[in-house]
Amino acid sequence: MRIHRVHTHQALEPGSEIVIGGKAAHYLGRVLRLGIGDVIVLFNGDGHDYVSELVRLGKSEVALALTSRLPAAGESVMRITIAQAISRGERMDQTLQKCTELGATCFQPLLTERIEVKLNADKLLSRMEHWQGVVISACEQSGRAVIPEILYPVNLREWLAAKTGDCRLVLAPGAEKPLAGMEFSDRVQLAVGPEGGFSESELEQMVFQGVRAVSLGPRVLRTETAAPAAVAVIQALAGDFAA
Repeated sequence: MRIHRVHTHQALEPGSEIVIGGKAAHYLGRVLRLGIGDVIVLFNGDGHDYVSELVRLGKSEVALALTSRLPAAGESVMRITIAQAISRGERMDQTLQKCTELGATCFQPLLTERIEVKLNADKLLSRMEHWQGVVISACEQSGRAVIPEILYPVNLREWLAAKTGDCRLVLAPGAEKPLAGMEFSDRVQLAVGPEGGFSESELEQMVFQGVRAVSLGPRVLRTETAAPAAVAVIQALAGDFAA
């Protein structure tokens, strides 16, 4: 029997009872049609899963009694930040979703020369809230109890100026060094271009600043495909898929 996982922002503690409303309550009561006594796994991003039992079911909210705390699915030893040039609509969503499922730990949206998305401050905040929902949903599905962070968008110059000891890579079609042949530490930042790719001047700027250009092979991937494919390669090299 499938056990359903639901995210909540509330503090969770075995032996306590919480009340959930909104979309989560609608999903549990109206979509899944769960009943009293059914088991649901809750998580709030603290790295644990919490087993709970449905004890009250109302029109707009449900009450859950927490029975135990469990270790969730193990996180990868790799700490992978995806520095993704903002792409349009579902393409950005797919990048966030698939990279979260594959174990990425942080997302740094980038403002680059060729991005086709124009967002003012209000739209940007709304879009970030949407992105956070995509990431949480991916955690619910994949069994992750640590929610990847979504940082505020910065331009390429700001990203390059940030002090970090991470290994920094950029996906560049035609680069001589394949990603699968790289050796790196357990902290990686991976820059991925928008639909039109990074410009030549942007690539030159990154390489000048010590970012290593790598390729994913002979084919040019769409932006929403490139980041998940690269995360899969990095995780495979780190032995994550063999765990």
